[in-house]
Amino acid sequence: MPQCSVSMGGQSSSVTLECDCLAHRFGNAADNGVRLPRYPTDMTDAEWAAVRPLLPVPGWLRGRGGQPEAYCHRAILDAIRYLVDNGIKWRAMPGDFPPWDRVYAVFRRWCDHGLAKEFHDRLRAKVREGLGRDAEPSAGVIDSQSVKADAVVGSDSRGFDGGKLVNGRKRHVVVDTLGLLLGVMVTAADVGDRTAAHVLLRQVADAHHQLELVWADGGYTGSLVEYCLTVLALVLAIVRRSDDMRGFVVLPKRWIVERLFAHLMRTRRLARDFERRTTSAEAMIYWSMTLLMTRRLARSRPQRA
Repeated sequence: MPQCSVSMGGQSSSVTLECDCLAHRFGNAADNGVRLPRYPTDMTDAEWAAVRPLLPVPGWLRGRGGQPEAYCHRAILDAIRYLVDNGIKWRAMPGDFPPWDRVYAVFRRWCDHGLAKEFHDRLRAKVREGLGRDAEPSAGVIDSQSVKADAVVGSDSRGFDGGKLVNGRKRHVVVDTLGLLLGVMVTAADVGDRTAAHVLLRQVADAHHQLELVWADGGYTGSLVEYCLTVLALVLAIVRRSDDMRGFVVLPKRWIVERLFAHLMRTRRLARDFERRTTSAEAMIYWSMTLLMTRRLARSRPQRA
């Protein structure tokens, strides 16, 4: 069901009978009713104004076949945001959103074609530029997080992390110095950090050619340091914890990625791994970060050099 809006003071979510999404302008979304926003995860007008130019263009609008969409793009995005933030099942989608199977079809299509990551990366570039940074980062931080897996997760993609005593999956992430996600890979929890880092750092280095320095903890020592320097042209700097430290201590640079993990755990869909496929689990992480970044873009704040 379409959701249509006009700006009311930059932060309101008021709705009128007009919408500037592509499904309303060129598709069949106008044939359905108008959805009124009512949840905290619904995009404000300021968020929608920042998001709309960054959305991928549908294939049917580029002459690649398919029927014009019948549901508002803004309503579809709000439905996915609601599911990710509140941790509901797909079939438990509230009735004022488009039908759950239509929302899931968009989620699956974006996941299979890499559109969720593409949309996320465009938002990250806008956030960095808004803070006076280059769109492409030159430094990052790598770490991993083990989380328990639901019963729907098969034995082929789950394992036991002996260090954290967690039976489930492991999220390997690379973030920039602002704490924004550069890359993520979900594996079984028994996959070692260095093993996953070989693949993840190569993917991140290929996507971000200006990346020169990556900080990591002591679990990434060994041959990985030489591999990054000789193959990927990356300096992998190990931030160690001193032996005389007692209790909780904030370590330089490593706290940045821990802050991202804290944000993910506040997203209820990510407090536990409920996804059958690891690609879906990675997409959920990208969608969680889009919630964070759209709110940052909509927030009026002065630029800093």
